[in-house]
Amino acid sequence: MGRKKITLIGGGQIGGNLALIATQKELGNVVIFDIPQSEGMVKGKALDIMQLRPHDGYDTNIVGTSDYNDIKDSDVIIITAGIPRKPGMDREDLMSINLGIMKDVATNVKNYAPEAFVIVISNPLDAMVYAFHKVSGFKKNKVVGMAGALDSGRFRAFIAMETGYSVQDVSCMVLGGHGDSMVPITRLATIGGVPVTDLISAERLKEIEDRTRFAGGEIVKLFGNGSAYYAPAQCAMEMAEAYLKDKKRVIPCAALCEGEFGIDGFFIGVPTVIGSGGIEKIIEFSLTDAEKSSLENCLLYTSPSPRDATLSRMPSSA
Repeated sequence: MGRKKITLIGGGQIGGNLALIATQKELGNVVIFDIPQSEGMVKGKALDIMQLRPHDGYDTNIVGTSDYNDIKDSDVIIITAGIPRKPGMDREDLMSINLGIMKDVATNVKNYAPEAFVIVISNPLDAMVYAFHKVSGFKKNKVVGMAGALDSGRFRAFIAMETGYSVQDVSCMVLGGHGDSMVPITRLATIGGVPVTDLISAERLKEIEDRTRFAGGEIVKLFGNGSAYYAPAQCAMEMAEAYLKDKKRVIPCAALCEGEFGIDGFFIGVPTVIGSGGIEKIIEFSLTDAEKSSLENCLLYTSPSPRDATLSRMPSSA
């Protein structure tokens, strides 16, 4: 059996890091795709990583291209295409530009790699994954947004930073949209099995929750131009690895809900099981009334629903 094929659509900061991580994990051969104006850049990144191989000892191949023919028969496609957030912009500000890009990408992926498992990173995330699903016609188990994985990771990081304990022992979850309305489920967070509510004051936990909600904007402000790329790349590659290796990982992701948590027709961050079947299951659990209310509020800021577009602030043309 030959190596798997992983295509990265968008060769910017996230795309370059995705290529490096996929190569070092030897998950498969890598194609970095971008528009013709950026072909030299992605070919250069691919060549640079190829020249790194002798030092790290891996044998996967990496190519850069602007030809959609080169993505043919990909097993996994990770989409980062689109403009990044800039200071003062929220994810909705990106909609008009990135929606057009996503429609073009979805059409070409449908034509050249119809069996791929697709992970969307492009912002505004929840709306972009919905747009891909609608335009491509892919089954719901083969399309997912990298939302809750990153948000939950940021929550874990901030809890570890606060306590000084290993981040490996922090377990927590963030549900909802990939934006300021996300819902950290703090009452279930633990460190080594000990509830964080027994280790961190309620006041401080509220501050950590708020920092998690605005973590993306915090990085955008610090950078001055651009947005996060190391953590998003690692999160997406964890999802790809779970699919390629049938690991049955439980990862919060933007999946299409059809009744789960009382939500119907929206892509939103929920706990999912990722294995060789893609999104194999959405794991439901009981929410408090406050958590239910917050999750419902996310629908005002997330992807348009094919059943009730009036609930969304996003344009229904997606």
